Amino acid sequence: IEMLKVEELIFVDVDGSSLILETLTGRYLINDRLYKFSQRLGNPDFVQVSKHALININHLEALEASFSGNMLAILTGKRKMDVSRRYLVNLEKRLGL
Repeated sequence: IEMLKVEELIFVDVDGSSLILETLTGRYLINDRLYKFSQRLGNPDFVQVSKHALININHLEALEASFSGNMLAILTGKRKMDVSRRYLVNLEKRLGL
């Protein structure tokens, strides 16, 4: 078991039946479901941006227009994550846009 600080977690992405936890210090793979992980996390700084990903808005550096109305989130360390149109409204609301 390794303890991770929530503020160091940049994003969570689904990889098959596992989750990838991308942090400032590395990448971790856990067996969990995204919705269960999000519920346990219970942190308003984490916003779902697609069916398969959550981002920590404290690590969001920029949003860029992408294909077909989607957006591209640029995160700490030049990491990139697609933001689905379906989830864009929630992200904008959380950012106060």
